[in-house]
Amino acid sequence: MNAFAQIGILTLQTIGGLYLLAVVLRFLLQAAQADFYNPLSQAIAKITTPLLMPLRRVIPGLFGLDLACLVLALAVQYLTITLSCLLMGIFNPVIVLLWSLIGMASMVVYIYLACMIVMIIISWVAPHTRHPAAILCVQLVRPLCAPIQRFLPAMGGLDISPIFVFLLLNAARVLITSAAASTGLIGGASMLVPGMF
Repeated sequence: MNAFAQIGILTLQTIGGLYLLAVVLRFLLQAAQADFYNPLSQAIAKITTPLLMPLRRVIPGLFGLDLACLVLALAVQYLTITLSCLLMGIFNPVIVLLWSLIGMASMVVYIYLACMIVMIIISWVAPHTRHPAAILCVQLVRPLCAPIQRFLPAMGGLDISPIFVFLLLNAARVLITSAAASTGLIGGASMLVPGMF
């Protein structure tokens, strides 16, 4: 692979990955019913709305989930991987679709893991912060922690539900890694898929 192909793939991965991150975050924030008027939520909405609005006209929501957002994320992922594969001179539409789904699942897990880490650090360092990013992280992971908190006994103000959420997220990460390996998404191929870290 020549230098121009490498530069092209790097550019595609950066732009496609950042836009994919915005679309996936929008979906997750909507699903968690996070504060829409948070400045970061507004920025994500502004970035994703131009491509999302036409899709919403033809793809309805289901059970409160924005399916148009999921379709847009899958389309962005598929297009980014396809263009990267074409620059390398390879292309298999079925494999690209599988890689797109695996990459999206991986991105969701890593978003939640990052938010959990931020939430835990903030709870120790600055528990009363009003930073927009901190507020969104807490709102995003609250739906994951809430079911576990219902089953845990009172611990004198100590919340250990994040430990169990971490275990579940890491189990999901292991399953995703196994699925990635079974589709050939290992080594250098993983660099073609935004969300695979």
